Amino acid sequence: MRNLLVNFKKNDIGSIGIGAMIVFIAMVLVAGIAASVLIQTSTTLESQALATGRETTYEVAGGIAVFDIEGHVTTDIDALAITVRVRAGSPNIDLNETIILLTDGTANTLLMYDFGTATHFNDSVNTSDGDVFGFDYGSLTNEGFGILVLEDADGSVQQYAPVINTGDKVMLFVNTIACFGGAGIIERTDVYGFIYPEHGSPGVISFRTPASYPDTIYDLQ
Repeated sequence: MRNLLVNFKKNDIGSIGIGAMIVFIAMVLVAGIAASVLIQTSTTLESQALATGRETTYEVAGGIAVFDIEGHVTTDIDALAITVRVRAGSPNIDLNETIILLTDGTANTLLMYDFGTATHFNDSVNTSDGDVFGFDYGSLTNEGFGILVLEDADGSVQQYAPVINTGDKVMLFVNTIACFGGAGIIERTDVYGFIYPEHGSPGVISFRTPASYPDTIYDLQ
């Protein structure tokens, strides 16, 4: 009888050991699966964080800057020449994907680059003996702007692929008669607008026209 009880106890101990081993193996497998999921999740999050960082850099550091606006007067201001460049640290900006939004408080106009007309692109200041308003702005419509290249050391600004990068300066021409009607922008008019690139911060357009137009060319901003 005593031997039988001893055998039963030995068998119970063996069963408990096997059960503990099974539980241990199960815990190891669960921990391994959890670790694999965590590693995969962290890799995905890292990739998303890098992509978000790049996009944020484009939006914050990139963009287009307006540093001069000139107006041409015949009766009123019939044309604008807006000089732009890329912001410091900005990636390249494709002017094919750039939009100009302008308003004089009465009418709004939305313009894109009119690459289909050869006279709406000029790769050097050689119009009318250096007069930038010798540019063919008169044939522009209320849907398109023209491009005059001022500086482009690497030749990146082309008629069908006008891409500006660091060091490039171009003038964007707007026919204000086509955009706002009449003879153009009259005296004492507040004009606002933005130049929206594909990526990055927009360039700001903001000026008030003079009280009278005794001259032909005006520096507006």
